[in-house]
Amino acid sequence: MKVLVIGGTRFFGIPMVKELLNNGHDVTIATRGRAADPFGTAVQRIVFDRTNPESIRKAFAGRHYDVVIDKIAYCSNDIKDVLEVLDCDRYIYMSTTAVYDPKRWNTVEEDFDGRAGELVWCDRTAFPTYDEIKRQAEYALWQAYGDRNWIAVRYPFVIGEDDYTKRILFYVEHAMKGIPMCIDNVDAQMGFIWSDEAGKFLAFLADCDFQGAVNGCAHGTMSIREILDYVEKKTGCKAIFSEQGEEAPYNEEPEYSINTDRAEGLGFRFSMLKDRIYGLLDHYVEMVQNEKK
Repeated sequence: MKVLVIGGTRFFGIPMVKELLNNGHDVTIATRGRAADPFGTAVQRIVFDRTNPESIRKAFAGRHYDVVIDKIAYCSNDIKDVLEVLDCDRYIYMSTTAVYDPKRWNTVEEDFDGRAGELVWCDRTAFPTYDEIKRQAEYALWQAYGDRNWIAVRYPFVIGEDDYTKRILFYVEHAMKGIPMCIDNVDAQMGFIWSDEAGKFLAFLADCDFQGAVNGCAHGTMSIREILDYVEKKTGCKAIFSEQGEEAPYNEEPEYSINTDRAEGLGFRFSMLKDRIYGLLDHYVEMVQNEKK
């Protein structure tokens, strides 16, 4: 199939594109053209500006793709600007579990109804929070493009050695360096997904006869307390908690888990979080130790 990937040149976009190629698809990646990618001549490339409707029109008008995977749509206008121009049989949107309000234990797809809220056509700065902007993007799919064949993929925090956000590394580094942290949810159990599986699941969906919303997440949960306990035992360092410390990246997250029965019913299998998390923590511990040398 002809697959257009909007974004896809870093983090879990890389294993996604590699999996699409392994599955025999004809892949085109569309980006700003500023970042190098590892795909060589295996993909075609389009350079465009996602925030400029005229650039989108020039890039995609008159083109047809069997599947479009949009990793960087952020707001409702992002959805509209692409779907009003692109001719595709299936559109896969990279959503987020942040649309759930609130997330809870065993969060299922029906916990967010994209037909129920008020759709506002907006840009990326129209609302003060990430979660509301992403809800607006889903409202656009559910309410304005309900007749189109689309999938909204909802992930929690994506983690892995290639995680450019360095959020897990924050906790490891601060504990090992004795830097005070302000953490407001240290015992909250939270969900995560591995970057390689996040990419492979998106590629898997390109071949799925499915429409609507679907969660993706590693099996099991973990708290920041468990992460810090492991780092302390591994290194002999002691995490310092202080209301005047640096704000931790996962603050304000509630306790929750993400139900993936729908994804697994389609035939995809996610790994166990705790089968891999300690290896990631060991990697970060070694990184910090090497910095100290």
